[in-house]
Amino acid sequence: MPTGIETTILTAIIEGRLPPGSRLSENELAEAFAVSRTKIREALQRLEARHIIASRPRKGWFVNIPDAEEAAQVFAARRCLEYGYLDTAPSFTPEQLAPIRAHIAEERQAIAADDKAQLTYLMGDFHVRIIAQSGNEALTEIMRDLTARTILISLRYQSSQNALASHDDHVAIHDALCAGRMKDAARLSFEHLEDVEKGLAIDIAPTPLAALRSTLRLDAGDDGNNQPIGILQ
Repeated sequence: MPTGIETTILTAIIEGRLPPGSRLSENELAEAFAVSRTKIREALQRLEARHIIASRPRKGWFVNIPDAEEAAQVFAARRCLEYGYLDTAPSFTPEQLAPIRAHIAEERQAIAADDKAQLTYLMGDFHVRIIAQSGNEALTEIMRDLTARTILISLRYQSSQNALASHDDHVAIHDALCAGRMKDAARLSFEHLEDVEKGLAIDIAPTPLAALRSTLRLDAGDDGNNQPIGILQ
């Protein structure tokens, strides 16, 4: 089970207070939590196993920066999980619908308040709340991890406009669930995730190597032996 340390760090990440690439110091975290570095390291290792944190030799711990390949894999897994569950689930009871209806209201409040951090969190939590109605803890835990990874992807690549479009999709899924149209809800969820993935600006985000080459003004055909004009020999 996640510890309080792990949960606190994860919450800060998925709410956007620790964006992708943020460095996490074992010493500073140990001091902040008033615990040993061993406990901090154990929590970070668990988050690393969930692909939320990444470790770099001799550099430390960092919030994971998802790349295009990881984003594609995460969204493919989400589509399989969410569509498969909703396509085979019985109609939700009023008790199951209540937390989802409340969630839609929370999204509207975050939009009205222009609370981007809260909205980013809610965009992912909507799907967790749906899967949680299965009563299957293992399935819900998988969904939480996938959602946390999706939030990192969204923080890095999604625009505010696309986040607002996601709210409209959530309302449509909610309405289908309320009407007992589970297969429609499954289809809408699948299409929603496809649209979100297509709206990510991954194709224009430079890789670290591409950014370095651009900074150094290296051409693709430069073998590194040509000395730029103006550099002293």
